[in-house]
Amino acid sequence: MIYQRSSALFAEAKKYIPGGVNSPVRAFGAVGGDPIFVKSAKGAYLYDEDGRQLIDYIASWGPMILGHAYGPVVNAVVEKAKKGTSFGMPTEIETELARLAVGMVPNIDRIRFVNSGTEACMSAVRLARGYSGKDKIIKFAGCYHGHSDSFLIQAGSGAVTFGSPNSPGVTQGTAKDTLLADYNDLEGVKKLTAANKGEIAAIIIEPVAGNMGCIVPEKLFIEGLRQLCTEENILLIFDEVMTGFRLARGGAQEALGVKADMVTFGKVIGGGLPVGAFAANAEIMAHLAPEGPVYQAGTLSGNPLAMSAGLAMLTELNERPEIFDRLEKKTAHLENGLDRVLAKKGIPYQINRFGSMLSVHFTDVPVVDFASSAKGNNDTFKRYFHGMLEQGIYLPPSAFESYFLNDALSYDDLDRTIAALDALSL
Repeated sequence: MIYQRSSALFAEAKKYIPGGVNSPVRAFGAVGGDPIFVKSAKGAYLYDEDGRQLIDYIASWGPMILGHAYGPVVNAVVEKAKKGTSFGMPTEIETELARLAVGMVPNIDRIRFVNSGTEACMSAVRLARGYSGKDKIIKFAGCYHGHSDSFLIQAGSGAVTFGSPNSPGVTQGTAKDTLLADYNDLEGVKKLTAANKGEIAAIIIEPVAGNMGCIVPEKLFIEGLRQLCTEENILLIFDEVMTGFRLARGGAQEALGVKADMVTFGKVIGGGLPVGAFAANAEIMAHLAPEGPVYQAGTLSGNPLAMSAGLAMLTELNERPEIFDRLEKKTAHLENGLDRVLAKKGIPYQINRFGSMLSVHFTDVPVVDFASSAKGNNDTFKRYFHGMLEQGIYLPPSAFESYFLNDALSYDDLDRTIAALDALSL
């Protein structure tokens, strides 16, 4: 189906913006066709430039956990904007959000706000290296920690979509300090650690992966990773840009019962505005400028609009913890419905879920890491994506992305989604 207004806007955008988009996955490269241009959103729904209402299952890739244009968040931003949009100076609201975040998340004392998840992860790794005096890091194939050079070594999400997991522009000198392991393979991590004894500053991981679909860590793997880091004096960094304040008040650390040494945030912590953050205990964070020698700065870090959105969002989540249980039940309802329908269709599939994150993979093998995620039948996925889109359901336009449910979704929305799949020929 051709969406005339969106297609025209995409053609115009390509004249001025590389690929017509400002983030690669938006270009529909994995599914074909022209991307949908959004005009507005409210609650659980997107309204596109062709006048259609779409049930939204990406929630701006996670931050809209309470739904689009959520009243308290919008009102907070509007009122703050009336007083000025940026100062490049300290404001009280930065401390208010920091105090609230530190109070919600286990095992952190201090937090530094930045402008994106990429910046948060890049800065956390720099701090880990500066604190430890060691250079190497371990990351996991398929985990995406933003687009800084250290992480574009077999990255997930958009890089995989375009078949270029090792991005041109990343130097060999940078690559040699990034060691690759397989998700859910503790023995592989132990071998890497032994082969680089005393050289590894940090292990960074998405504690619940969201960039190769939703991949759930095996209990022995994530707990073993914590033990290994303790034994080898390696900092364990949880990239909670997606999972922070989504899987629980305290994020994946709380949901999994595993404590990290450093944590990065984005998405929910900004209430939908561009915000990232990284946090750790007081000893580690004391190495950060201006207290310590590890430099990090940003003109718009702690932007008052972003801080006001984040404070409003986290206040709601902190005061209404039942939201997390309600979201998990809604996601389980969707999972059960999709499972029931796909089982009737007689095609290979796997459904992964943790909390309010979910993904569908068209393969007959369990999806536990990047290699198994890549075995999915992309032709089937394309038919699935476009077939659901034609029925008013907006899913992630890549098999390597997780769904993110929002609390504004009703059970009628979920049942309509399940019915749309039932009507689909795959």
